[in-house]
Amino acid sequence: MIYPNNFESKIGFDEIRNLLRQRCLSTLGKEMVDKMSLSCDAETINEWLCQVREFRRIQAEKDNFPLQYFFDVRESVARLRLEGTHLEESELFDLKRSLDTIYNIVRFLSSEDEETGSGKEKGHENEREAATYSYPALQRLTNDVMTFPELVRRIDAILDKFGHIKDNASPALADIRSNLARTEGSISRTLHSILRSAQSEGLVEKDVTPTLRDGRLVIPVAPGMKRKIRGIVHDESATGKTVFIEPAEVVEANNKIRELEAEERREIIRILTEFAKTVRPHVAEILHSYRFMARIDLIRAKAELANLIKGFEPETGSRPHIDWIRAIHPILRLSLDKQGKTVVPLDITLTHDRRILIISGPNAGGKSVCLKTVGLLQYMLQCGLSIPIGDRSRTGVFENIMIDIGDEQSIENDLSTYSSHLTNMKNMMRQSNPRTLLLIDEFGGGTEPQIGGAIAESVLKQFCKKEAYGIITTHYQNLKHFAEDHKGVVNGAMLYDRHEMRALFQLAIGQPGSSFAIEIARKTGIPEEVIRDASEIVGSDYIQSDKYLQDIVRDKRYWENKRQTIHQHEKSLEQRIAKYESDIKELEQSRKDILRRAKEQAEELLRDSNRKIENTIREIKEKQAEKEETKRIREELNAFKDEVSEIDTKANDEMIARKIRQIQERKKRREEKKRKNAGKNDTSDAASSSTASPADGKTALKTKPETTKFNVGDTVRIKGLTSVGSIEAVDGKMATVIFGGGMRTKMRADRLERADTPKKEAANTYATVGRQTRETIDNRKLNFKQDLDIRGLRADEAVNAVMYFIDDAILVGMSRVRILHGTGTGALRQLTRQYLATIPNVTSFRDEHVQFGGAGITVVDIE
Repeated sequence: MIYPNNFESKIGFDEIRNLLRQRCLSTLGKEMVDKMSLSCDAETINEWLCQVREFRRIQAEKDNFPLQYFFDVRESVARLRLEGTHLEESELFDLKRSLDTIYNIVRFLSSEDEETGSGKEKGHENEREAATYSYPALQRLTNDVMTFPELVRRIDAILDKFGHIKDNASPALADIRSNLARTEGSISRTLHSILRSAQSEGLVEKDVTPTLRDGRLVIPVAPGMKRKIRGIVHDESATGKTVFIEPAEVVEANNKIRELEAEERREIIRILTEFAKTVRPHVAEILHSYRFMARIDLIRAKAELANLIKGFEPETGSRPHIDWIRAIHPILRLSLDKQGKTVVPLDITLTHDRRILIISGPNAGGKSVCLKTVGLLQYMLQCGLSIPIGDRSRTGVFENIMIDIGDEQSIENDLSTYSSHLTNMKNMMRQSNPRTLLLIDEFGGGTEPQIGGAIAESVLKQFCKKEAYGIITTHYQNLKHFAEDHKGVVNGAMLYDRHEMRALFQLAIGQPGSSFAIEIARKTGIPEEVIRDASEIVGSDYIQSDKYLQDIVRDKRYWENKRQTIHQHEKSLEQRIAKYESDIKELEQSRKDILRRAKEQAEELLRDSNRKIENTIREIKEKQAEKEETKRIREELNAFKDEVSEIDTKANDEMIARKIRQIQERKKRREEKKRKNAGKNDTSDAASSSTASPADGKTALKTKPETTKFNVGDTVRIKGLTSVGSIEAVDGKMATVIFGGGMRTKMRADRLERADTPKKEAANTYATVGRQTRETIDNRKLNFKQDLDIRGLRADEAVNAVMYFIDDAILVGMSRVRILHGTGTGALRQLTRQYLATIPNVTSFRDEHVQFGGAGITVVDIE
């Protein structure tokens, strides 16, 4: 139970809720924040905190958690329950992306821990139950969540990457859009012709281009010239200096476009309605999946808030308990951080033996802040939020949290300040039990001090009888004495520096605090005569006892600081010892690793030696013991042997490892040199084969290589690939090639090179190469993009880019591509089109429609 109804605003939790809402990615999470309430079940609270802890670990360790598409389409999906309804394109696009995100989140959280999951065999139920997950608490959220990858693929089949219905979503839609494109192209050409004619006659300015008004292509014209162009005036500019005319020549065509657009819309609705039939049976499961997404959004917002307030997720016990170290009010911390100030943390303890804490001390000393800190942090904890306390703190759970703070007077309800406090006391006494936390500010205040203190003491006895927990602030002496005389009640003081006359905002438990009324009055500037009179009225005994109390508090603070300093030194010493022990372990492990690597390298060297000897024997046999070749091979073997002998003389482990690395480097250099020499020998062999034999006694001259020309039937391959094909036809610089598996393609001849004709017994190999070619081309087709952007390139770079782009488009069988060159000076557009005109496979090229870029883009059709 939470009391009163405005509990959250009293402790400041409404600000925490707003901070959470700001960190949600969607309305899904924001609704969860609005519905968030506290739990009295320790197991549930620990599960919530574990989820936050794991998500914070994901944020620290991973950067690939799927968070990109959190769309709330629950209302649209729920609408599909009615027959004949459908999702709009944008709604379907959001559904597809959010379902994909849900699938990726489930897959991410369901991945097994690398260390424990790698050795398991998949498919066995008992092993699935025993699987260890990287984030078990978050994974448990996925247990009853369904994913819809097949539905996502179905949506991909009808929507493009921008969320629009694809042309090939249905044959009818493809025909409609084809007619629409032809008609729009015809209108565009006619408009440009009319515009050029009008520009040449001076009716329209030179830089004017066709534009859209009410979905119809029109020409901007000055008002004085509108009667010289035959057509319909559709609109005028805001200034009245431009009118927009639809020429009479295109009116009928524009009407046809409107009709085609209406047909297109009807066909799109038909496609979407048909697809809705696929989604309708899964509406309930999809809505449940979105509830899972909402939970993830809430958990992420909790993690973000925890990072903001430097929160901690403690293990929560089932019994009422507060043992907090360095607790901080999160809202106060954020406020002071903006001012460049720091918060003084509090150490607060409420246990079964010390259930009620009576806090006294000066006004503006931090008593009310301490009260609100306890109320806010306990409420946050039981809502599953991280709280800013020390990692050695211990926490528990309360069934009832009740607060009485501030002025609750009400004219409407005929309540004074004191009567409102008494009403709160009545409700608290009625509801209190051993699992209740009471937070009362200025206990007994608001009435005549003597009777107010007496009533407060009587109420406090009732709280003690019911074994309730509580934190109570007061200035009454009788309540301080009550704490000394009753078991389960303890005094606490907010500390004050009497010499500097400032509050320290530190809570000291065990001794009552002084109100420092005389000191604060003197600091405020009250006349000394008034202060003397007040001291005489209360009596010297009271003044002296108050000073003694202040001295006790001062001495206690001094020794407490000493104790904390010693504790810090001990902790620092322990950390240093632990670091030295860790360093020693690392050095020992490093030594073992060095020895292990040296042993492995020595074994590898031995294997190299055996291989070298075997290779030497084989080479001598293959060379048939030619004298010079045998001598060279023996020299290499002796050199290798010398290197191995050098290693045997080194006893030091580190020297062995270094020497092995040097030998390996020399070995690499020697192999590179050998490859270079082999290349030179191949060249000399080729030269010798082109000369006459020694028997003829003649030397033939080398002939200059000619440019490669291909004929029908020649065996060739694409440069850089291994697949072999046969030339079917040659047309100038272009050649048609048939590769293995019957695949035919047309490409530039300079991208081909001659190859050996495959033998019959290598048919299987040839088929494999054909498959490799098909896989290579399929790969290119998969990664091929239909748009090329050459803006900003130099002329030669642009032509080169276009050349390879068109070649790849022909290779992968693309029927239409677009080249984005911009308008500018028109140089890139002219160069691109001059090159395109030389390509036999290019059937046509034209400007893009004015709606999609006009003269800045060239659309290329390829046969």
